Amino acid sequence: MLEQILESVRARLGDVVRDEEEWRAAAADALPVRDFVGALTTPGLSVIAEVKRRSPSAGPIDVDLDPAELACSYAVGGAAAVSVLTEADHFGALPGDLPAVRSAIGIPVLRKDFILEEAQVWQSRAMGADAVLLIVAILDDATLARLLATAAAAGLASLVEVHTAGEAGRATDAGAGIIGVNNRDLSTFGVDLGTAERIRPLLGSGVVAVAESGVSSVEGAGRMAAAGYNAVLVGAAAVRSGDPAGFVASLRGAA
Repeated sequence: MLEQILESVRARLGDVVRDEEEWRAAAADALPVRDFVGALTTPGLSVIAEVKRRSPSAGPIDVDLDPAELACSYAVGGAAAVSVLTEADHFGALPGDLPAVRSAIGIPVLRKDFILEEAQVWQSRAMGADAVLLIVAILDDATLARLLATAAAAGLASLVEVHTAGEAGRATDAGAGIIGVNNRDLSTFGVDLGTAERIRPLLGSGVVAVAESGVSSVEGAGRMAAAGYNAVLVGAAAVRSGDPAGFVASLRGAA
């Protein structure tokens, strides 16, 4: 499934790369970047709540959601930041989702996608993102370093996602300041919160640590807080909760 997703992303990359200079120009005129790191390092457990229409693992979640309305509910509940899926073929994202969220809230916005090229980083800045997701599993060391440098040049924070101890080592060697440990196995899509618990000691104390995927309850959030995570990133559970503001508030109270 991961390879299928990457094939879809690569098929669209030509247009993005071709327009890189336009993205750079638009990025220069974009609104000031919001402080993603500062948002995640306030006292207690921070929550990054996600705008997510569907996923390969969960299927349809809420394909007709209103991204701005949902993001506002997250903010009311105390979310530190909002993550927006922007991949269309497998996650059902619409082109206006991230700009709509950025315009509706005053907290940082993370673009969550499969970023392979520098042009996508500049595109993210032009779209209104304050941070980008970089997935170690799909990047070699040289590309990871290049994308981290490009994000810094664009003024964006980078959430560097890992799934294994080996990937955690690569992320720290690359100088990643924010590392997200994904509890979902990308090959089986199974979820194990023990993954984040095992990897957290490998990240060191100077890293902003984010636990991703699998947190759907106060108990799960409490486990991640106890393991030493600054924040949790929640997706499908938040969208399906029926009370996004209350759900986010309950996770924040888990610490």
